[in-house]
Amino acid sequence: MNAGKSTALLQSNYNYHERGMETLLFLPKIDADNNDGKIHSRIGLTAEAYSVDSDFNFFNFVSQEKIKKEISCILIDEVQFLTKEQVRQVCKISDELNIPAMCYGIRTDFQGKLFKGSSELLALADNLIELKTVCDCGRKAIMVVRLDEKGKVVKDGDQIKIGGNDSYKVFCRKHFRELTHLI
Repeated sequence: MNAGKSTALLQSNYNYHERGMETLLFLPKIDADNNDGKIHSRIGLTAEAYSVDSDFNFFNFVSQEKIKKEISCILIDEVQFLTKEQVRQVCKISDELNIPAMCYGIRTDFQGKLFKGSSELLALADNLIELKTVCDCGRKAIMVVRLDEKGKVVKDGDQIKIGGNDSYKVFCRKHFRELTHLI
């Protein structure tokens, strides 16, 4: 969180469009429903995206779109919310349709556990680029904690709960461990 993932995605999308190339943007429904079907960056950039639920088939959709127009790249925000099968479909798009896919998301949840989509992407991605943000102490922040309405650390609950800076905060592993005692 707060490393500029959505900003980087939107910048890449802009770069493709600036060269006259077509892209397809995707956002998991759970996030799209809270963001009017748009990818939003904290610095104010936005773009329309296809909202996808857990039954959405990326390969079938992109195959059909490719018949209509040349597609230069697909970009997916909040990839951690995809299913393992959907990540495999995205890989198949790159391998069989020769369309690059750029996926943006976080690795772990507020308990330090991998998301299903992140786990599969970490296993199958051709290339991983880590966007960095910092903990209050100045170290690289790689963990996220969930906060309740009073700003207290939450240790239990559903893996997925959509929220922003009022619900989540990033920390280095040391401070995550001290705050949560989960790892």
